[in-house]
Amino acid sequence: MTRFSELYALGRPVLSIEIFPPKTPKGWANLYYELYHLTRHNPGFVSVTYGAGGSTRDQTLELTYEVRTRFRVNSVPHFTCVGASRESVREYIDRTIAIGAQNIVALRGDPPRGQTEFKPAPDGFRYAYELVEFIRSYTDQLDIAVAGYPEGHVECRDLKKSTEYLKIKVDAGANLVITQLFYDNQDFFRFRDLAVQMGIDVPIVPGILPIIKYSQIDRITQLCGAKIPHTLREQLLRYEDGSHEQHQVGVEYAIEQARELLENDVPGLHIFTLNNSHATSKIVETLGEYFGISDT
Repeated sequence: MTRFSELYALGRPVLSIEIFPPKTPKGWANLYYELYHLTRHNPGFVSVTYGAGGSTRDQTLELTYEVRTRFRVNSVPHFTCVGASRESVREYIDRTIAIGAQNIVALRGDPPRGQTEFKPAPDGFRYAYELVEFIRSYTDQLDIAVAGYPEGHVECRDLKKSTEYLKIKVDAGANLVITQLFYDNQDFFRFRDLAVQMGIDVPIVPGILPIIKYSQIDRITQLCGAKIPHTLREQLLRYEDGSHEQHQVGVEYAIEQARELLENDVPGLHIFTLNNSHATSKIVETLGEYFGISDT
């Protein structure tokens, strides 16, 4: 296993990917098939998301362990403040370390379905920086990644204020920033420049989500406050939802988006796979030279 601070000090862009624990046996079988293809690209790490309210807590750690042991790839669990007391955080950290992980993604998390306002659990945390502080005070065995928002947080559309909150998380002990998805690279560059001006000196890794079905991504962007550029939306809507042609437009856009980012000195790419390998594989097969991958 390799810590974030070591991984991003190697001087070459790091490919990382994100997956989620499935809900059905068929979904698990499909994920392991997709992981076979995804891990062929030798990602720097695979991160594993954490369900709303901790609903996949055990599965997150199980999948983190399976990725590391079955596929021999660095794996990183997520953790959110939703429904989490300090004692449950301690327990999760202990289990994370016990399975051999050396990194964690620490997030506030979204309010549970049906709630419009985030409410911390009794003896829990209201903000992600508090979670980062707690993890940092509890152990020195984990590097910590936090989220950044190139278009501002959905609850704080002021980019400057949102980035000031990010600075607080970094000052609390975060080693890495992974951004929320975005589709206009100018939003990322503007955000990165602002973060650097504020003194954020840890790697800021763009997170990208290739579009393979418009309706799915439209729903996700509405929830998280990201926008789909008008020209891209028009291109996607020329084709039937979920069609091969729409899929192709989305993947080609992601390749060019990734290329521009890599040509502008990003420390890596974090690809949200939605448990599907095809788009990620196309990106890596096209841009593998940036990651030092000659044979994918």
